[in-house]
Amino acid sequence: MLQPRSPREPEFLSQLADLAVDCAPVVAYGALVPPAALQVPRHGWVNLHFSLLPAWRGAAPVQHAIMAGDEVTGAATFQLEAGLDTGPVLGVVTEPIGATDTAGDLLDRLAVSGARLLVATLDGIADGSLRPEPQPAEGVSLAPRIETADAQVDWTLPAHAVDRRVRGVTPAPGAWTTWRGNRLRLAPVEPLSSSLALEPGELSIGSTGVLVGTGRGAVRLSSVQPAGKKMLPAADWARGARLEPGERLGEQVGA
Repeated sequence: MLQPRSPREPEFLSQLADLAVDCAPVVAYGALVPPAALQVPRHGWVNLHFSLLPAWRGAAPVQHAIMAGDEVTGAATFQLEAGLDTGPVLGVVTEPIGATDTAGDLLDRLAVSGARLLVATLDGIADGSLRPEPQPAEGVSLAPRIETADAQVDWTLPAHAVDRRVRGVTPAPGAWTTWRGNRLRLAPVEPLSSSLALEPGELSIGSTGVLVGTGRGAVRLSSVQPAGKKMLPAADWARGARLEPGERLGEQVGA
């Protein structure tokens, strides 16, 4: 198995040429393959990407699809070229996004259907039945890598947007907010059209659970992870924390 630190390494290019491969499949590869390497396999390089291209080109397509509220996503196989996920498409499968799907849930399903698609694509290339189709110029969107800072919850957003943000960054890097000056990690939440008059980030503890106000509506917390502790049910956390009336999530860390 070849595992170069960079596909630009002369030694890797030489080894690749010696193997005389017909086609080079790639899955979740984080570097651009240089033209010198793209030209080596007779049928080029084929990438499995977890979106319906040209939507969500980039490192985090599943996460961005959930956060944007897409109802359907999928996987596509395409020929690598110099651009970022711009090559002609060889095959596609679709996958509905459920109302409670996290990025982890969706990636698990796409890994299975995408693997089948990749095998079928390689078979189609081998027998000559597949012809690559250029991606349309319309419908292009970008999905840059999700950093930890991107996973911070903005409580001024409406409840449905908070829900999507949390699910989109679960399990990694993990949604978080702040409480009493420290980070508080959040498991997926439940959006509610609460009649309670809660300000963004304001906590309410009662018979319906632990609620947090948003820009419109509220969300119910399921589990939380205080700094230095394990994930625990939100109700248990609220009892142990002895929350003050009107206390809010989302104050500045270190404040």
